[in-house]
Amino acid sequence: MFRQSKLFLLLLFLIHANKAIGQDIELFEQFNGRFDYIAIGNTMNLEENESSNNANCNILTSSSANLNLNPGQNIAAAYLYWAGSGEVDTNVNLNGITVEATKTFNTSSTIATETFLFFAAFADVTSILQTQGNTMYTVSDLILPTPLTLYCQFGVNFAGWSIVIIYEDDSSPLNQLNVYDGLQRVPVNISITLDSLNIIDNEGAKIGFLAWEGDSSLAVNEQLTINGNVLENLPLNPANNAFNGTNSFTGQTDLFNMDIDVYDIENNINIGDTSAIIELTSNVDIVLVNNIVTVLNSQLPDATLSIDNVLNICASNILTVDFTIYNNNSTAELPAQTPVSFYIDNQLIGTTETLNTIPINGSETNTIVLTIPETLIGELNLIAVVDDDGSGNSSVTEINENNNTDTLIVFIEEQPIASEIENLLACDVGFNSAEFNLTQNLDNISFTDINLVSYYSSIEDVLLQTNEIINPESYNTSFSPQTIYMRVENDDCFDLYTFQLIVENCPPIIPEGFSPNNDGKNDWFNIQGLYNIFENHKLLIYNRYGSLIFEGDNNNKWYGFANKGLPTQNKLVPTGTYYYVLYLNDSNYKTQTGWVYLNR
Repeated sequence: MFRQSKLFLLLLFLIHANKAIGQDIELFEQFNGRFDYIAIGNTMNLEENESSNNANCNILTSSSANLNLNPGQNIAAAYLYWAGSGEVDTNVNLNGITVEATKTFNTSSTIATETFLFFAAFADVTSILQTQGNTMYTVSDLILPTPLTLYCQFGVNFAGWSIVIIYEDDSSPLNQLNVYDGLQRVPVNISITLDSLNIIDNEGAKIGFLAWEGDSSLAVNEQLTINGNVLENLPLNPANNAFNGTNSFTGQTDLFNMDIDVYDIENNINIGDTSAIIELTSNVDIVLVNNIVTVLNSQLPDATLSIDNVLNICASNILTVDFTIYNNNSTAELPAQTPVSFYIDNQLIGTTETLNTIPINGSETNTIVLTIPETLIGELNLIAVVDDDGSGNSSVTEINENNNTDTLIVFIEEQPIASEIENLLACDVGFNSAEFNLTQNLDNISFTDINLVSYYSSIEDVLLQTNEIINPESYNTSFSPQTIYMRVENDDCFDLYTFQLIVENCPPIIPEGFSPNNDGKNDWFNIQGLYNIFENHKLLIYNRYGSLIFEGDNNNKWYGFANKGLPTQNKLVPTGTYYYVLYLNDSNYKTQTGWVYLNR
């Protein structure tokens, strides 16, 4: 009679209950590599709620369970969940160590005017289990509010705990292990889609869950399915009674009002699958799912990126960016030539690619030089994206497609306006070249320290501080005019000055004599500042009788021989005074005339 009235009350509960408030089951943590898991735990209930006596209203405050990992199974993480009827108990003891909840979950339902509260709590207890290892674990001081009479009347009184232990084992295949948690009522259906899979082998694939308040004797369409296939785990978990107080890892059947179950799903997924759909259903029994764990042999890389350093030279639109590509938390290598794109305020400014294949848990550091459009100044967002070809297209299937980006705020200063100062002049020493002392212009600028002044031949070099003119006191140029940039550092950035180097044709210096006797000294009519400077000049030499005896140009110097007139042509002329006419063919200079004494 009791069971019939209990079933009636539960049906009434489902018909008249308001919508439950809870937290949807969502991905909490993901492990990629040679990982697997086990779960232990125990109930605080003395028997399940569907029993025919009143003992089920007596709930313990502690219970224990043993952990027995095999050699070589090293604990990577351990998550403690505890739950019960009523308001949340935010701390418990684990082997005498106080554990505070870092996450809590709550849900409630109402029958008529009565509201029923349920809670679950979470704490990361990795350090405790890594220290204590294989032993008995006792959770104590789990306190529920009193009285529980109304909860007992409706058969929804429960308490218990479980630890999900993720371990690394070199003998395991490369798996993707996902831990999902929340607190979600099953009636009528929970559906979770697993994306970004790359199933290469279904060996060892499994799904497990932690659920509260399931009764083995109250089962109506209690099922766990994957990809539409109903799962069972006989003899513990029949296909139509998924929530029946069992622990699949230990074979226990007396976990009253809780389930720690795991199912083999090797034959329910296929090699090449990229997603899977998991569903849990219960049409009558009030079941609260607290966590779901999936283990799938899915081998994929997982590219992530960090901007390590940005060299932003003052007032330059050139950024030198150091960055690192990682393949952490992955189950496959990241291929070489994976694209990397860089954006400023969502405008593409540069692309590159990885150079090498990056192994699991490996990384590669690289550098790129980016030129920012001159129209973009001020505070800007630098965005770097790995596995992006510059058009938002991906070329690599990854475990997580949403962790490829890193951002950094950079500040691009406006380039200082150059001030023009006095030009420097120097005489042409041949073919439009000359030597200048650039420091002559220091008197025309304001500076506090000579070491803060530097000289460059292009604005690009100024901004990047490259190719500095090392010896400004003796700088040779071969073209005119040439612009020189003078950079003067200041507290904010730098001041910029420009001036031009102008090479002039200075007046030639004409000697009054020479001696063409082949002694290697003064053997020709050496007009200094003429040859290779006034390149279009013409030199005429006359004897004292006014006869033209020599005609020369830039390529024909006078060594005392006649090349005009007969019979003296091609002969050395005698000692004496000769007269010259020099046509410089330069609009700044007149024709020059004079005499020169030739002494043999």
